[in-house]
Amino acid sequence: MLKDFVVESLELATNVEEHLLSLERNPGDLEILNAVFRAFHTIKGGAGFVNLPAMVSACHMTENLFDALRTGKASVTPVAIEAALQASGFVASQLTELSNGAAPESLSAMPAELEEILKQAIEGRSAPVVATPSVAPASVQAKTTPATSNSSPNTDHQLDWEGMYEAVTGIHVAKEAASVQTPVAMQATPPSSGETIQSHAPAVATPTPKTASPATKSTSTAPAKEESIRIDAVKLDALLEVAGESVQAANQAAVLLEKLQEFKLEGTAASLMSTLAETLGRASRYSTELQRATLSTRMQPVGRLFQKFPRLVRELAKDLGKDIDLQISGAETEVDRVVVDSLYDPLVHMLRNSLDHGIEADRSAAGKPNKAVIGLKAWQEASSVMIEVMDDGKGMDPDFLRQKAVSKGLIGEHEAQSIDEALQLVFLPGFSTKEVASSVSGRGVGMDVVKTAVEKHRGTIRISSTMGVGTRFLIRLPIELSIIPTMLVRTSDTALALPMAVVERVVELPETFSEVGGAPVMRDQGRPLPVLSLASVLGYEPGAERVGIVMAVPKPYILSVEAVEGTADLVIKPLTAIHTNGVTGTARSAEGELVLVVGLSFLLEGCRATATAA
Repeated sequence: MLKDFVVESLELATNVEEHLLSLERNPGDLEILNAVFRAFHTIKGGAGFVNLPAMVSACHMTENLFDALRTGKASVTPVAIEAALQASGFVASQLTELSNGAAPESLSAMPAELEEILKQAIEGRSAPVVATPSVAPASVQAKTTPATSNSSPNTDHQLDWEGMYEAVTGIHVAKEAASVQTPVAMQATPPSSGETIQSHAPAVATPTPKTASPATKSTSTAPAKEESIRIDAVKLDALLEVAGESVQAANQAAVLLEKLQEFKLEGTAASLMSTLAETLGRASRYSTELQRATLSTRMQPVGRLFQKFPRLVRELAKDLGKDIDLQISGAETEVDRVVVDSLYDPLVHMLRNSLDHGIEADRSAAGKPNKAVIGLKAWQEASSVMIEVMDDGKGMDPDFLRQKAVSKGLIGEHEAQSIDEALQLVFLPGFSTKEVASSVSGRGVGMDVVKTAVEKHRGTIRISSTMGVGTRFLIRLPIELSIIPTMLVRTSDTALALPMAVVERVVELPETFSEVGGAPVMRDQGRPLPVLSLASVLGYEPGAERVGIVMAVPKPYILSVEAVEGTADLVIKPLTAIHTNGVTGTARSAEGELVLVVGLSFLLEGCRATATAA
């Protein structure tokens, strides 16, 4: 768990440095302020969990600084930038020491110079400050600190070159028995981009130098059998992309072959066509198997993530003086490893909010058992993984949430009138119901992080709550990120793909519709559903849309299109350089045509674009 924290936090610390340099050039950029704020908030939470008090102190003071910056109580001055850079450097320095094998208790305290400059920045003082070597920028440390040594030279941890040579080549190098040791380089914490692929072979027990017999030491020349290997995640992603493209190419070849077979061929040409068809069929099967095998290497059980939370909940419950029973189920549910990695922060924030906000301090007054229940559950539903965080606490008051949002200037007085819209207000940046920030929650940052992380991976999050009964957060994420089952449709001469996760069925539309408040409505299975034109909501010129798709969403509606052209599992390429309303990615059809993929969140929200925090 400490290794996971170090890997994730080092990446955050590096990103913070980049953000701070951008902020120096663009002092009024609120998105960068929020991003830096979230990074220090996340690192502080993990540091507190693994008991790193100096890091917690540095992050907490930097949070205070950025809280003042984003609320306008302080200005983005050179001193503020320098203070934040020194803080990120100090955090990165401690993380680097941990990654090199240092014990948490051996880390130094927060330097007095860092505390002083942070105070200066918070109070708006502009006294010059000289940076100290102990808080060098993260990028410098990353470049200058070897992965196989501690922060200061230590002669007891020099590289065992003979041992490394022996491990790589299998050739025994004669040396004194007392010098036999495991190479330090082989013990180093793996890089953040690594990904472990487990085989199903039985583990091989390897005796330690202390218990190995003299005969074993002198005669054993073969290295221990490796049961797993570590592969750079970038290489794995590249392999998956190639596998996906090979499937697409095979599909396109099959379409071309089908068109060629419409011609009448005789003799040698007919024989060659038959052989070509057989060869392409075999190539298609192999490319599909390659794609499935590559996908399986990215799948991991969410239990890898869930196992981190029992102690976290226990410690937080102890700090808050609450009796909590954390109930976990569905840990065996598998999902793309990118999804697993991205869920940690969202789940931490939701669990903190349940503990701090949801669970009553005095449950007996509410007629409830003293021991509260928080549930963490995962299951597979079609091509999605569902993750639920629930508590049996006091529930959320939509009127109170609406009043808080209005008082903070986050919404207008006449916005968020429905219960569902009011509950969604907790995802706004800066929203909090606590008046005083604590080490657990109350800075108005947690749920913003949740929504941002979930939507980044084409997911959605919904809230349901009943006063006096409890609250339920439900996250829906695609099991596999790069390939999704879709329904192919056409409207305004444009090929589009809708995620099958929200498609209920296809219906024929009438020539004319009934109207409610001037909007078209169609009765489907006894219920009146609004009819939306897909072309209109995407900004295209509507044509003759006579086919309707009933959307399986919290508030059902019918999406009208010109034609439905079937279903397909598409390899999705996310849009990164441009932002298009309602469209999140592109793909290629079997015929090679470019297809625009409509976003899941866009469809779930009734074809309304929602603002997402940076």
